[in-house]
Amino acid sequence: MDDTKLDRETLGKLAKALAFICGAEHAATLALKQAADSGTKQDAKKAHSAFLKLKPGQRAAALAMISG
Repeated sequence: MDDTKLDRETLGKLAKALAFICGAEHAATLALKQAADSGTKQDAKKAHSAFLKLKPGQRAAALAMISG
């Protein structure tokens, strides 16, 4: 998530991408969805942390899907 702006819209797009890649019930998917829905800084930090715990290939695939 280097250059990607982490606004609510981007978090929502990442959540949808991860739902496709990892599944809708994956912890990172749920964290990103929560951050997109709430918009709080605390939820965004949790989502960022969960995103970084993904395998590098999963992160790259999700970012590629939203950069489209």
